Amino acid sequence: MTRSQLGPLASEAPGDSLRALEEQNRALHGRLAALTEEVGRNDSLLRKTQERELELLRAGSLAQLFERLIGGLRVSYQLDGVTLLLHDPQHEIRHLLAGDGQVLEPVQGVCFVDALVTIAPQLANLNRPWLGPFCKADHELLLPGIARPGSIALIPLRRHDELDGVLVFVSADPQRFKPELASDFLAHLGLVAAICIENAVNRARLLRSGLTDFLTGFHNRRYLHARLREELARAQRAHQSLVCLMIDVDHFKRINDQFGHLAGDAVLREVAHRIDAEMRISDSGARFGGDEFAMVLSQATLTDGERVAARVLHAVRNLPVAIGSTTAETVTLSIGVAVATPGPGLRDYKVLAERLIAEADAALYRAKSAGRNRIATSPNVVG
Repeated sequence: MTRSQLGPLASEAPGDSLRALEEQNRALHGRLAALTEEVGRNDSLLRKTQERELELLRAGSLAQLFERLIGGLRVSYQLDGVTLLLHDPQHEIRHLLAGDGQVLEPVQGVCFVDALVTIAPQLANLNRPWLGPFCKADHELLLPGIARPGSIALIPLRRHDELDGVLVFVSADPQRFKPELASDFLAHLGLVAAICIENAVNRARLLRSGLTDFLTGFHNRRYLHARLREELARAQRAHQSLVCLMIDVDHFKRINDQFGHLAGDAVLREVAHRIDAEMRISDSGARFGGDEFAMVLSQATLTDGERVAARVLHAVRNLPVAIGSTTAETVTLSIGVAVATPGPGLRDYKVLAERLIAEADAALYRAKSAGRNRIATSPNVVG
């Protein structure tokens, strides 16, 4: 009789089989515990992601959205840092932020760039989240002001097949973001963030479009022409005159060349603010274009216009305009003043409005030709 026919020897069969089963059982329990732990982590991550996405969707402005993207995600995911890079070659998003009350200083954690690939070459082909160790040569510009990064996650913000930005998660732990980790949650978060930014930008555009200049918050040229026609009709009924001021920032190109376009934008916003402070409730101000502004003084005389122009000139040049946190520049203006008196039979207010603007503009040119930092007037325009 062979050994196989006799069955396993008593010395090895029961104990070896039991130990093997116990080993398998322990391995299965360990695997089950690991899977349960992984499911718990994923469930927690999913809940956090959903909560953060709802917070992003509820953001009421660009500034609030950026705060929730940077601060909110950093706290929620227990990160050592979060940065947001946005493609903004025309500086439009920066201008829209100014309408939210932001100043010239950079928004903490947000970096606006003209071309993303100049920050990190790998961004050129970033279609999915990239997770891996921090490499100073490749990633230093992605993390301004963040110390001791160990690993990072680069989350693309794509809309309409274009890379509009990158959200960067930073951890001091070199093992936090590893290439083999699943990134579906991060990809979905990137898509939601991109949609939220697009929606916030569009809302800001709508709020500041139409009849509003998005940089200064003043009315625009379209509004000015419409308001002039209304005020001319009102002046005609009241047998009054109407004054128009054309205002130009002196040597504005020098400010742009010396300090940059963002500094120039800050100067224009401040000039608009100081002009607005000198207007009556019934008056209107507008950004006519570039560095040129206009004011419409209802039921006013040429003397009233000269008086207001003098106040505006003094308000702007008397106090240097801050450029950044360490620099201030004295800014002066050239101002042209013109007045129109609509006659009783006038019906074409548009023609008279255009003549009034032309006369104020001609006076402005004379002020600039005479040396700038002054006021010039034009004779009465009768319609």
